[in-house]
This record gives sequence, C-alpha cells and structure tokens, in this order.
Amino acid sequence: VQLQASGGGLVQAGGSLTLSCASSSGTFRGHFMGWFRQAPGKERELVAIIRLSANTKYYTDSVKGRFTVSRDDAENTVSLQMDNLKPEDTAVYYCAAKRYLITTWPTKASSYDYWGQGTLVTVSS
Repeated sequence: VQLQASGGGLVQAGGSLTLSCASSSGTFRGHFMGWFRQAPGKERELVAIIRLSANTKYYTDSVKGRFTVSRDDAENTVSLQMDNLKPEDTAVYYCAAKRYLITTWPTKASSYDYWGQGTLVTVSS
C-alpha cells in the first residue's frame, strides 16, 4: 500500500490549506489514518487521527479548533483542512495508516504501518 499526500504550499498566516491523502490501492486498509508533521530540526509530531470505521477524531492540542480531519469515501481520500494557519505550522506533513485496531489512540509515529511521502506546508508571517 502506498499513500500519496498532496495539497501543500505557501500560505500567509491566517490562511487555509487542505491536504489530501490517497491510497494506491484505491481504498484505505486499516483502522486509523494519521497526519503527522515534521519541522526542520524537530521530531515528527502527531497532528490528527481519524478512526475510519467509527469516524471519530483526535487532535493534538496545538491544532484543536483550527484543523479538521475527514474522510471522503467517494474519493477514497482522507483530508486535513487547516484553517487559521500560523508560522509555527510550517512543516512537512505526512499521512500514515495503521492496519490494526487498538483501543487507544495511536499517537506515536512508530504505531503506523504505511506512510506517504510528505507535502510541504509553509506559512509566512
């Protein structure tokens, strides 16, 4: 399974971007899709998770109220709508898929089985 993230770009602070993640298999296999980001010189950090079967969502505190993760079954994509972007949101954003169902939110990058190649988001001040 290969994941393809797209939608990154340059935006001014306060602006919006929507990232999309598509699967090479046409459907998402697994129970969780996560969005992570990695800024230069920093570790990869969790942004948001969607549990596909239940359509429940988890957000890291820094993006709550600004970012929305969703799935589009017709397009077989998972999206990350990012509003009110801040310069500190600048990073390479990755989507990731976890195959197996667990009872807790998989917040660690090591929990995921498949990764997209990343898409760069740059927020200017």
